[in-house]
Amino acid sequence: MRAVTTFTTRSPTRIGATWIGNGVAGSLDLLERSLRPGGLLLVGEPFWRMDPPDQATVEGCHASAKADYHDLPGLVALFGKLGWDLVEMVLADEDSWDRYVAAQWINIRTWLDANPDDELAGRFRAELDSAPLTYVRYQRPYLGWGVFALKRR
Repeated sequence: MRAVTTFTTRSPTRIGATWIGNGVAGSLDLLERSLRPGGLLLVGEPFWRMDPPDQATVEGCHASAKADYHDLPGLVALFGKLGWDLVEMVLADEDSWDRYVAAQWINIRTWLDANPDDELAGRFRAELDSAPLTYVRYQRPYLGWGVFALKRR
């Protein structure tokens, strides 16, 4: 996704995830630089489905603070505050989250089976040992994800 900032031509559509610009506002600014007037931005962004009850939940959802993500109404309001109209969205449900995350686990396991002596095998083994429980304990109930289509006002 970082490559979108290197384009010199302007495009009718830009796709990005908000980590590229250190958050929603910075990412929209980066993506807009290579967007044709009237173009459409597609942005992937996590959001809180439920208020995280503690710091362990926040960290289990790959955040350092609750403020790292918005709830869905707060995220939609932020788009408007930043001067963008939300014109479409696709939100992951629990089943699609499950499929997305479980595919990562089988990929790690397949890699471990093929590369048991690789220097990274220990890290991947630790990831596979912890990721499923972290997902069902924290991410599945508390974290949502969506792709949002935005047009500049």
